[in-house]
Order: sequence, then C-alpha cells, then structure tokens
Amino acid sequence: MFFFFGCFNGCKPAPKKIAIQTVEVSKKKDSILKFPKYLNSNYVLGKFDYSKNIDFAMVPKENASKNIYVRKEVLTAFLQMNDAALKNGVSLKIISGTRNFEYQKRIWDYKWNEKYKNIPPLKRAKKILEFSSMPSTSRHHWGTDIDINNLNNSYFTKGKGLKEYNWLLKNAQKYGFYQVYTSKENGRTGYSEEKWHWTYLPLSSLYVKFYNANIKLKDINGFKGYSYAKELNVIKNYVNGINPEIIKKSIKN
Repeated sequence: MFFFFGCFNGCKPAPKKIAIQTVEVSKKKDSILKFPKYLNSNYVLGKFDYSKNIDFAMVPKENASKNIYVRKEVLTAFLQMNDAALKNGVSLKIISGTRNFEYQKRIWDYKWNEKYKNIPPLKRAKKILEFSSMPSTSRHHWGTDIDINNLNNSYFTKGKGLKEYNWLLKNAQKYGFYQVYTSKENGRTGYSEEKWHWTYLPLSSLYVKFYNANIKLKDINGFKGYSYAKELNVIKNYVNGINPEIIKKSIKN
C-alpha cells in the first residue's frame, strides 16, 4: 500500500510514493489484517484533536470554503486532482473535511434538540441519519473524506454542477477518490445519496476495516439518542452502507 505526499501551498509536484514502515497486526477470525501503527479506536471514533495532529494539514484558503483540515496524503491527492480539473474548466473546492467527535456531536445535537425536536425519538434518529452521522460513526472523523462544492444533490444535476459531477465520476478514481453514498436503488443501506461526498480510498479502506474489527455498538455513546445505535444497527447499516464499488475495491486490497 502506498500513499502520496507533497506540498500544499501552490506547488504541485509529481506524487512521490513511500511505503508505510510500521504496522500493527490484528486478527479477526482466521484473517490477518494489517494497519498503520497510528491507527487506534480513538482515531476511528473521532476522539482526537486533528488540528494538533502532525499527519493533518489545513487546506489552502483558495481550495476551501473555511478553515478545513484533512490528512496530508488526502490534501496532496486533492490538489493534484483539482489541478487536473482546472485544465478541463472545472474548479473543485472542499467545503467540509475532518470533523472529530465533538464537531459531529454539535451537528447531531442541533438536529436532535432543535431542528427535528418535535419528531418522536426513533423517527428523529432515522431522520437525522438521512444525511448526518451519529458521533463515533462518521467517516469525516478520519480525515479521508471530503465534501466538494455543494451540499445539495440538485446542484449536481444541471449546468456547472453537472459538469463538475461528471468530471469527478470520470476522473476522481485516478487520484484515489470515490463517491461514498451513491443511489440506494441497488439496495445500498444507510444514508441518502450524497453526490458531494468523496473518500480517499487508499486510506479509508484501511480505516473501515479497522473500525469493523475493533468497534462495537456499545462504543457509540456520549450524545442524546445514542441508545438507538443498537436498534438501528448503525455499524452494519450506516458505517458499512457505502458504494458497492468501494467495497469491491477494499476487498481486493
């Protein structure tokens, strides 16, 4: 497995490949799973300060809508992808990146306590889960997932947005990015379709494997409505309710 590193403030050299040098080994049934040494339960649960983590970098202002952090490998790949997109008349901007447990909790609490407060609890949890994750279950905890350009599916169905989406569908995989939440017509469970949400698969494929090997439903707690995580089986239906193509790619890796 190789990852890309580079500079983040204008220069966009050819990607340099270096290998992970240390890994931890975890056993699940009869399989051996290898993970980067830095990966642990607190990491995938979002319980760390990404702004003080040396593996994360702030996205340059011209490439972001606000102060946003992602993993350095992800930023390098994104800048290379955006450079290629610009040559085709397409501009990509990150509008959301890493969100740790507390960040995600603020989003969840607002929807639980205010936006959908008049909906009965179980239905309220399901409503929030159409587009927002329970804290401890969001891929945005990992620094590998980004929201691009707009948070409305309708934006990507016509005009400028459609051009951007079609470019991503055709080219994003060259840089390691895949749309996470595709149409549910193929039986995919969990969140509604999100044309804006893309993941850097060389890393996120490792993280979701670690999550499934080490995190249990009892680990999802510390916010209002967390008890419904078990009833809704959020690990199976939401954490793993992703684009089937990603699942196939992850199995191969």
